[in-house]
Amino acid sequence: MVTMAERSEPFSHDEAFNALAAQVESQQSLPSDTESFEDVRNGDPEIDLVVPSSDVGAALEAILMVAEQPVEVGLLAQILEISTETVVSLCSYLADCYEDEGRGFTIARIAGGYRYQTVEAQSPYVERFILEGQMTRLSSAALETLAIVAYKQPISRAQISAIRGVNVDGVVRTLQQRGYINEVARDSGPGSAGLYGTTPSFLERLGLDTLEELPSLGEFVPESEIFETLELALRNTSEDEPGITE
Repeated sequence: MVTMAERSEPFSHDEAFNALAAQVESQQSLPSDTESFEDVRNGDPEIDLVVPSSDVGAALEAILMVAEQPVEVGLLAQILEISTETVVSLCSYLADCYEDEGRGFTIARIAGGYRYQTVEAQSPYVERFILEGQMTRLSSAALETLAIVAYKQPISRAQISAIRGVNVDGVVRTLQQRGYINEVARDSGPGSAGLYGTTPSFLERLGLDTLEELPSLGEFVPESEIFETLELALRNTSEDEPGITE
């Protein structure tokens, strides 16, 4: 058992994190959302801390790292098996650590949840990276997905995947980053899936005023005579090959 009162100097970041992890396990005397973690770092004789081996903070970081949207506090608490107050405190503590270490990212509370995002000081470099990325040509997969959204909007990711026959999560993110598509509505059915549509930037790049100016899909469908010719050719080929019967 190590108490803050027994220490003659402030805790380091690592020691403070271990101390906080002990409180996570015991759910004792955690700072509130409005309190700072200076009490943990600099020493509060009223807080009794045990230094255990706990990686709940690392688990929290891992979850936020792979999440595409802000993760709700309640969901984090359920997954990590800790209280919502502990989640808020951990996120606040980690954000403070990142700031003290001069990191280019932080944990921010957005729309009732938490997510990683870049710090404002690095925005010029992030903007340059995004703009230079937009100069590269879209892949055939991205062009196919963009065409589906343009003609079928509003449409969900699942519907796009069903049409293309492959997972389209990465392609959809790319098109969103380029500013060609965006979430425009929510499906009224179970799950309330996001529905995607094209943006004004899409029309601008194509030189269109409205979506009505898109070429008709009928222009790209072969005429009936072509289908009949292909069908006849395939039928004759099957009859000429031995061992093939209808």
